[in-house]
Amino acid sequence: MTSPDTTPTAPQTSSAAVTTFHGFARFATTTPPAPPQPGQPPRSADERLAYHSQFVTVRTPAIENLSRQVRTLMILGRHQSVTARPSLIITGPTTTGKTTALLEVGRTCHLAHTRHTQPGDSSVPVAYVLVPPGATAKTLAQEFARYLGIPVTTRMTTAQITGAVCHTCTTAGIKLMLIDEIHRLNPRTTSGAEAADWLKDLTERIPATFVYAGIDVTASPVFSGVRGAQLAGRACLIDCETLPARTGDREPFRELIAALEQALDLHAHRAGSLPKLAPYLHERTAGRIGSLSRLIRQAAIEAICNGSERITKPLLNSITLDHLAEEHHRPRNPTHRRTRSSGR
Repeated sequence: MTSPDTTPTAPQTSSAAVTTFHGFARFATTTPPAPPQPGQPPRSADERLAYHSQFVTVRTPAIENLSRQVRTLMILGRHQSVTARPSLIITGPTTTGKTTALLEVGRTCHLAHTRHTQPGDSSVPVAYVLVPPGATAKTLAQEFARYLGIPVTTRMTTAQITGAVCHTCTTAGIKLMLIDEIHRLNPRTTSGAEAADWLKDLTERIPATFVYAGIDVTASPVFSGVRGAQLAGRACLIDCETLPARTGDREPFRELIAALEQALDLHAHRAGSLPKLAPYLHERTAGRIGSLSRLIRQAAIEAICNGSERITKPLLNSITLDHLAEEHHRPRNPTHRRTRSSGR
């Protein structure tokens, strides 16, 4: 973590809400939810329930690393016109904050751009696109067209859609291209290979920095074969790993818990009680940021609903988390559980 008192950033956002330009612009310019401030009148229960539903996003090491590298690569590629600009890939297990990091960097770029634009400027600084399941060159092109608001008919060829996408991206002045769910791309299939070639062609025709995110990309087909080698040769890799309990003299997971606890809006919660549960919470969530955030948010909502206004270990233990976290915390094999607890 960069600091235990990290300021909140963007709210939790559904990716479906940001896959059009207007949706992304709303996300980027919407004031993020803020923790209670000293001297502020207390918020109603409904307001606090809504707040914990959205909650804050803490600037994790992955976000800091990605922000720094994106800024550098955008400067590096600003005047590069002969070949594709260098790119970045965020990889890691599920629920470790990859999409959050991608959106936060996009939000920062969008706000920095709008601060320096003149009235009437209609340029678009950022595009955010999801790779569709079983992506083909045409379905991938259609996703870019949908983000940009380009009308597409069934009669349009891939080449026609591609031409419209490249023209609009260049005219709109897109500087940062964010492509999520890149692990869905499978160059081992004929249609997947065509989609990978299409994406490579796009990076050479659009003067933007491309940043990809996906689950365990290095172990996926994305890096396989000649096409994978081309991508690996152009992209830097950022690992968005689970947070360790300890790194040297630091305890990054405990720091994250402290930052999330600071943001709670509960009337009777005892400050410092959640960081004391760091070993339990690390075991419970396997160090996954998404699982931890969900557990604390859900516990806060339950604490408001049941009137206790505090998060305790029994309350946390009563909450069912995502299946991945539950499988890690509570093995299904009862024989294994007895053996582990008896030490045999």
